[in-house]
Amino acid sequence: MGYVSAVPPPPPPAGDAAEAPESRSSRRSVAVALLLGTLGSTVVLLASGRVWARGTTALGGDSLELTADGTAVTGLPAALAIVGLAALVAVFAVRGRSRLLVSGLLALSGLGAALAAVLAADGRRALHAEAARTTADTAAQVAGLTQTAWPYVTAAGAALILAAGLLALRFGRGWPAMGGRYERDGAPRGRKQPVVDPDRPEDLWKALDRGEDPTN
Repeated sequence: MGYVSAVPPPPPPAGDAAEAPESRSSRRSVAVALLLGTLGSTVVLLASGRVWARGTTALGGDSLELTADGTAVTGLPAALAIVGLAALVAVFAVRGRSRLLVSGLLALSGLGAALAAVLAADGRRALHAEAARTTADTAAQVAGLTQTAWPYVTAAGAALILAAGLLALRFGRGWPAMGGRYERDGAPRGRKQPVVDPDRPEDLWKALDRGEDPTN
């Protein structure tokens, strides 16, 4: 006769089924936040260096064409993009409330950069200042003002930073931290041996699966 174990097979752990989707969602949110934050910061920095506005001013009876790039119009989006990029890295270096604060800074950096790009999009002030500098006439005015799409590209990149910050606020609590596998002295954390309850068949089965002797 074959041997029949008196110990019933363990029921499937209820926690594992609930934690698996949450773990996968956390990993996906990390990847998406990193992608959005990095891409958004890059877009803002590149678009801020492009021409945002064009116009002409009178100079000695002729018409002089003037241009203003994003940094001349407003340097705020580029500065906030750098802050957002630093905050994105810092999210993984802190824990608890500090992570919440850094995530909020990341989101606010994106929001501020987007608003600054949209509100200063026409570049009129920057072109007037350029006209006064070029003609040495403080009363010089700009005519034929035209606007490019780069301010709105900048705002779109800033919106990606904002989205990364919102993801960090929503899912950041479950994200890993830098050096999380090690203690402060740099030594790897020891794995705590689970306690086997001889009165619980599922614990006995788990111990056998790990190659342990549950009778010790």
